[in-house]
Amino acid sequence: MSRRLALALTAGLLCVVLATASGAAAPIGEGRSLPTADSSAAEPGIVAVYPDPVADGDRGEFVVLRLPERANRSTWSLTEGDAAVSLGNGTGGGRVAVAADPGLAREHADAPVLTVPRLGLANAGERLTLRRNGTVVDELRYGDSEEGSLYVDGEWRPLGATAHPVTRHAVDEVRTFVLPDSPGVPAEVMAGAERRLLLAGYTFESERVTEQLVAAANRGVRVSVLLEAAPVGGRSRRAAALLDRLVAAGVEVQVLGGPRSRYAYHHPKYAVVDDRALVLTENWKPSGTGGRANRGWGVVVPDAAVAADLADVFERDATAVDAIPWETYRAGRSFPTADDPPANGSFPTAVPAETRAASAVELLVAPDNAESRLQELLAGADDRILVQQMSVDGPDGPFVTAAVAAARRGVEVRILLSGAWYVREENRRLVAHLRRVADREDLPLAARIAEPGDDYRKIHAKGVVIDGETAVVGSLNWNTESARDNREVALVVNGSAAGYYERAFEADWEGDDGGGTTPTRLLALAGIVAVACAVLVARRVAFEDRSGEQRLENWP
Repeated sequence: MSRRLALALTAGLLCVVLATASGAAAPIGEGRSLPTADSSAAEPGIVAVYPDPVADGDRGEFVVLRLPERANRSTWSLTEGDAAVSLGNGTGGGRVAVAADPGLAREHADAPVLTVPRLGLANAGERLTLRRNGTVVDELRYGDSEEGSLYVDGEWRPLGATAHPVTRHAVDEVRTFVLPDSPGVPAEVMAGAERRLLLAGYTFESERVTEQLVAAANRGVRVSVLLEAAPVGGRSRRAAALLDRLVAAGVEVQVLGGPRSRYAYHHPKYAVVDDRALVLTENWKPSGTGGRANRGWGVVVPDAAVAADLADVFERDATAVDAIPWETYRAGRSFPTADDPPANGSFPTAVPAETRAASAVELLVAPDNAESRLQELLAGADDRILVQQMSVDGPDGPFVTAAVAAARRGVEVRILLSGAWYVREENRRLVAHLRRVADREDLPLAARIAEPGDDYRKIHAKGVVIDGETAVVGSLNWNTESARDNREVALVVNGSAAGYYERAFEADWEGDDGGGTTPTRLLALAGIVAVACAVLVARRVAFEDRSGEQRLENWP
């Protein structure tokens, strides 16, 4: 008798006993830090203020205004507190910045700069008033400033933070794959580069990928790499040597960080190869893209428009205030002398890569739009939500809250979490909490800790499948830090391609290679034993902790 059949029969018999006893496409955006609506059509006003630059004496502070296109500037003034500043003579308007130190302001204002005298913005808060001929046109108040941040739309944003919209493009097909089953896919995509190869990541420790990047540069391909400056745990000596090798081969390598850092971490994992977009959940290291440890998801989209969108994200980050050339960053720095041994597991190809039909692909970028769009997708689920994550940030996080809300509508929700040592206890606590919620409210909600077995070593995926028709693949972890503080990238894949990830999820949920009894058949078998409890078995999948022995792994 199979394990699943035994579970089904046991569940059915238990139901009988209980019953006897007791009688739920947008265009490419400009991705700028300031609103970019047509100034001629918008009302004049104060757009943003930058009162606390990362510079001695706050040099370079500015205010961004929106004026009529043919404004006579001599009739306009800006009042800070009780001091009025004239906008000078001449005509012309649109979106402009005013600053007492125009040289520094031009580096960051993203608008033409007008020089004004005596502009001095208070870091402790100020009231700014825009007047025309003495009449108040607009007013803006801000509180205590945040160094290096722009006050816009009622909140402080890191200077240079982008505002990419969700973009959607019709596509015909995508290449779907999971790791560690198909580690050859990323290398194959990069090997075909002819014009450009833009690679973004969190960490980089892959000899294999280094070879591909160097080979592409030697072919005359433009190769550029963008990484996190200070990943958790630091950068190993081996990783630094690989980046040195890339630079020596003519690859442009930059890291994002430093005092002007726009985001907590640069955490995406993607590449743009000519007109193809490659997006993964895994880091560029043996345990990730090397296929030596992690369960991860990936997708290749052979579409010029999607690649252009992703390249736009890359280029804006690569030219941002916090992008530092690797040679500059590594000067005078030392790196750990002892490198952790790279992951060296060997795993079968249980779920082979496939080319699948797709109807559309959406690009999500954090912190710009990913949280709100993913919440919309979860709120729109009709039948089932399957979540595979390394970890989540607890029961009150936005995504777990949305998933539980879906279960309360009758949507089947299953959450599969990693049993890796560094997230095991918090994942166990969440599983226990969700079990209590499901039991108390009789919800179709289930969660478990994964038991990898021989198929992979630990879950590092950040994937979601909704209704078997929509899959989310990318670097976005299910926590508020990832969604609101990090740079993250994910693709929403619509169409039959989503079924590929659902099949991979089911294989991991059941802990085998995907063969055998599907959930539907399991419920049918349970119904044979106890028809009266078939619905209950279908709506409330048992919670399990199927984690194996604790293993020490490389950090993700």
